[in-house]
Amino acid sequence: SGATLEAKSVILATGARWREMNVPGEKEYKGKGVCFCPHCDGPLFKGKRVAVIGGGNSGVEAAIDLAGIVSHVTLLEFDSKLRADAVLQAKLRSLLNVTVITNAQTTEVAGDGEKVNGLAYKDRISGQTKQIDLEGVFVQIGLLPNTDWLKGAVALSKRGEIEVDARGQTSVPGVFAAGDATTVPFKQ
Repeated sequence: SGATLEAKSVILATGARWREMNVPGEKEYKGKGVCFCPHCDGPLFKGKRVAVIGGGNSGVEAAIDLAGIVSHVTLLEFDSKLRADAVLQAKLRSLLNVTVITNAQTTEVAGDGEKVNGLAYKDRISGQTKQIDLEGVFVQIGLLPNTDWLKGAVALSKRGEIEVDARGQTSVPGVFAAGDATTVPFKQ
């Protein structure tokens, strides 16, 4: 609107957004089978087949949680091994309705025009493209801080997070920051 506000202090709490895969079909089927929150959307896939993209703690936790709701979970990890904590990996591998595929580069989310019905991935070792029939894809490959507009205004980390001290102060006097947009280890 062009309005100007004046204050002695400002608190930046712009949050973060889910990192996307940027593959064909992801945007088209967002909300139609492509999901980012297993707790929010997991119950919608009761008894169905889903994939989780990402082998870090978030991805493995999502796969464990979803395994209790859906008929089958396929976890795809780009790297040659999962990066999640050992205790989470042990729990995941104990579940009978979970398949883990490493060295998998997701290349496409497929659908029938209305909803997701599969995905394609490239085996990074053989180069072969493979298909999986499923009804849902949960993307768990990290968060991106909503800070692009702050470049040059306050100090940002290499990841684009607002650098803060123990009191939430930024590099600019009177400007504070909190939450997922900051360098605070556990966010929020």
